[in-house]
Amino acid sequence: MNLTTRPATAKDATAMAALLNEIIAIGGTTAYEEPFTSESMDHHYVSARNLIACTVAEKDGDLLGFQGLFWPTEEDRLPVGWAFIATFARVGRTGGGVGRALFAETVKAAHGAGVRTIDATIRADNTGGLAFYGRMGFTDYDCLAGVPLKNGTPVDRIRKRFDL
Repeated sequence: MNLTTRPATAKDATAMAALLNEIIAIGGTTAYEEPFTSESMDHHYVSARNLIACTVAEKDGDLLGFQGLFWPTEEDRLPVGWAFIATFARVGRTGGGVGRALFAETVKAAHGAGVRTIDATIRADNTGGLAFYGRMGFTDYDCLAGVPLKNGTPVDRIRKRFDL
């Protein structure tokens, strides 16, 4: 697969929202439960005040995935020098190198920003996400037990870390 990666721009927000909304609609692999608009995607991923980097992967102009790296806010409660990551690949396009290409760019951005450790907090039922971060070198360090979904169903969150 001949992928290209580049920083996300506001013009990508519509395609990014569509990609993530499909994942949300299927359920079970993201903590997000409400769909994004172009505006909310731009606000949360492209123009976020705590953004370190947001990268898209595409092939022939088709957006196949995106990954964001963010400084924690007070409510995230991560140690100084830590950042958190979120990765999304188009349904049916996982396993083709999209995540690996995105992560290579994110690691460069993390080094440039002085990040020491990257946190990935993943739903315990997201076996694909857990496997992806494991392949990238993340290791388990904590579990948030029984975090309720919107409907009240408790789902554990596995916390993984990648030390730079």
